[in-house]
Amino acid sequence: MARVFACLEMHKHHELPAAFAQLGIETPLLLALQKMSFSQPTDIQQRLIPLALTGRDVFGQARTGTGKTAAFALPLLQLAKPTDGLQGIILEPTRELAVQVGAEMQRLAEASELRIVPVYGGQRIRQQVHLLGRKPHFVVGTPGRVMDLLDRRILSFSGIRFVVLDEVDRMLDIGFRDDIKRILSQVKTAHQTILVSATMTDEIKRLAEQYMTEPVEVNVSQDKVTVDEVQQSFYTVDRWDKYRLLRTVLDSRKPKLAIVFCNTKHAVRRLAKRLNGDGINAREIHGDLVQAKRDRVMSRFRKHAIHVLVATDLAARGIDVQGITHIINYDIPEDPLIYVHRIGRTARMGSFGEAMTFVTREEGKQLTEVEKLINREIPCEQMEGFEPSPPPEEYRAFAPIATSQASVASSVAVPTAPAKRLGAKFRSKRRRRL
Repeated sequence: MARVFACLEMHKHHELPAAFAQLGIETPLLLALQKMSFSQPTDIQQRLIPLALTGRDVFGQARTGTGKTAAFALPLLQLAKPTDGLQGIILEPTRELAVQVGAEMQRLAEASELRIVPVYGGQRIRQQVHLLGRKPHFVVGTPGRVMDLLDRRILSFSGIRFVVLDEVDRMLDIGFRDDIKRILSQVKTAHQTILVSATMTDEIKRLAEQYMTEPVEVNVSQDKVTVDEVQQSFYTVDRWDKYRLLRTVLDSRKPKLAIVFCNTKHAVRRLAKRLNGDGINAREIHGDLVQAKRDRVMSRFRKHAIHVLVATDLAARGIDVQGITHIINYDIPEDPLIYVHRIGRTARMGSFGEAMTFVTREEGKQLTEVEKLINREIPCEQMEGFEPSPPPEEYRAFAPIATSQASVASSVAVPTAPAKRLGAKFRSKRRRRL
């Protein structure tokens, strides 16, 4: 309590966020919100917080970047008892999200005695066991690591009062269905369950029916699958010209923070290496990176020490960074829903965001599927200062001599892969540096 009074004294001349106070949030959390520059609640926060404070089970559906973390964290932190032990478990789909949500909850709990510990794979379990020995009130973790700790009897659910399934649609996409059910089945005490998701599927409904008690549904997504605030466009480009177009975009737009998406880990590694070779401060993030390196890259990206992040979709599922101004789809995804997840990394909390997609003549179908999903036509743009170049030698036997930036949908698919050499498979493989 001494910390609370010290904070009150420090901030007594400053106005606390009254809009959150009207939702029922008390002074210690208001002080943290003020320090974090939160003044007005978002739609999901405004509707979910009062319901969660009553102890009801709640299912909240809201688009990416609308403040879902604070929506469930504030009520739980207020209802938790500092004198008790572990009271809440929050499940996250990725390591990065577990770290980010844990850090945000700890910042919100700054004026209290509550402790939050993230647990996730890729980090030495001994280190996490040490942190759990400090008797946290909340554990934020990935399903796999939580199950591991339960099986080792390091975690006990005997005092659990709160269960949160965050980004449940992503957890199911990744394949955590069985782990989630096993974890939920081990919570034997009476508890409050909060489920938050960007989308609603029949599988999520079945999960809610099985593990929630008369849940109240809060839907502020308005059935929109894309972020309207994002300025979207696409550029037709030949495969060999993609890198030149990317360089032109970076030089022209000068993004404050940008994520460049590729469809494969190999493409991410190759592109990041090429950008760095040209003097651009870029780093790669994908599933093959060890967790310590991923953490360092993400920490530098949040601090704006890195301005361009080259990523795969799986690695980017945990990226929740404020201030991302540009999303560049270097490769258009095969699944149109992945496009929605990608562009949701920008224009968060109403800020500016631009999404640009590179589309080759063979990828008109993918572009059409994206437009059908988001129910809008993405405008085709031309980048000032960029002129298409003729195909290099290895493409000329397969690509037409004359290329143009004609409509992608009306173009004829032409194979563009370079010819294989007969002796290629007999060469010894070069050892890739790690």
